[in-house]
Amino acid sequence: MPTYDYHCHANGRVVEVRHRMSEQVGTWGELCALAGIALDGTAADAPVERRPGGAGVVRNEHLGSGVAPACGSPGPACSGACGYRA
Repeated sequence: MPTYDYHCHANGRVVEVRHRMSEQVGTWGELCALAGIALDGTAADAPVERRPGGAGVVRNEHLGSGVAPACGSPGPACSGACGYRA
């Protein structure tokens, strides 16, 4: 399953989760449930938005951490979303 980065404007956090391409995540509560993390004081109905270029494959230890993993080996398919600059 692909992973996606979601940003919550209410708390400024970015969270990575895995879900089917057909699924939609629209709120902080839905995102927390998928990531297995606590709401941490943010309203469950706070909107989240998927970040462009955030789909990919990550290791389990990064899921829900709020920290984007580093590109292992940037190449022609690299979107630059990880911050890598040639």
